[in-house]
Amino acid sequence: MLKVGITGGIGSGKSTVSNMLRDKSLPIVDADLIAREVFIIYPEVLRQIKEEFGCEFFDGEDNLKRKELGNYIFKSDIRRRKLEDIMMPFIIKEIYCRIKNYEADNCKICFLDAPTLIENNLHTDMDVTILVWVNSEVQIQRIMLRDALDLGKTMDRINAQMDLDEKKKFADFIIDNGGSIENTKLQLESIIKQLERLNGIR
Repeated sequence: MLKVGITGGIGSGKSTVSNMLRDKSLPIVDADLIAREVFIIYPEVLRQIKEEFGCEFFDGEDNLKRKELGNYIFKSDIRRRKLEDIMMPFIIKEIYCRIKNYEADNCKICFLDAPTLIENNLHTDMDVTILVWVNSEVQIQRIMLRDALDLGKTMDRINAQMDLDEKKKFADFIIDNGGSIENTKLQLESIIKQLERLNGIR
């Protein structure tokens, strides 16, 4: 099975590209989705977060206040790393579990959509890495508009990730997502054709 990692940065439009793959009914493991589901699959994650960061980030029904915690941890690299140290082992465990399930189903290709694919060295287990890229101006505008954040909170989130231009060094393919949806779709379709030839899928 050909394993293809898709990465980008916050606001780069990685989810848009992944949705295009879903429209083609291609198998995708979504790390962002797993990061939300991991609290249900592994309840000990919430317990560790509460122990580390306190009860104030939980509501009356013991649900995690994700936005409040996000605003808190993105202001400090130390806090952010502490949260990652709690969550990432469980997220990575679930990622590999789902990839193995696709492999057991004899899928020819599987995509892993992960914003921190490179930061967590997951790209080293992929056969191919695709980067969804935009310039910094577009990235900032998209995040502020989409998440209703001010410039300071937006930059906190961008600076918490590896620079998009730095990620280019690790990519086998780069999709420039700064233009139209149609242009992005054409770039993706070209890459898929190359992957199919590479893996003898067609």
